[in-house]
Order: sequence, then C-alpha cells, then structure tokens
Amino acid sequence: PPLTEERRKELVKMVANICEEYKIGIRNIRRDSNDMLKSLKKDGDISEDDAFRAQDQVQKITDDFIAKIDEIYKEKEKEILEF
Repeated sequence: PPLTEERRKELVKMVANICEEYKIGIRNIRRDSNDMLKSLKKDGDISEDDAFRAQDQVQKITDDFIAKIDEIYKEKEKEILEF
C-alpha cells in the first residue's frame, strides 16, 4: 500500500535522526584529531604553525562532510515526501 502522509513524516524524522548521529560522529572525529594535534604541539613534535594549518584542514574536511550529509538528507526528504 502507498505510504500515508503521516508515515512519510515519520520516515523523514528517522532520516533526520540518522543524519544527526553521523554529524555527531564526524564532530567527535574532529575533536579527537584536534586533541591529537594539540598533544603533538605540546610535545614539540610539530610546530605551532603546522598545528594551526592541520586544524584548519581538519575543519575544512569536517565542513565538507557535514555539507554532504545535509545534501543527502535534503534529497532523501524530497524523495520520501514526493507523492
């Protein structure tokens, strides 16, 4: 049977929750990476400039992947709500 509007909205909420979990996972990876960079800087293994550049690169990668998740969510939402 075709999906009801109510069921479609429930599915969209489920997809939104899954996307948010993935975003949290990505942010946790970013936090761990930044902690590792701070530790390397503190130990003197890398310079302050290198640590700053690496943190900037980690942030750009994080932003890219979060944007991809948002894009996928919007496409899936449109697909689910389409009659």
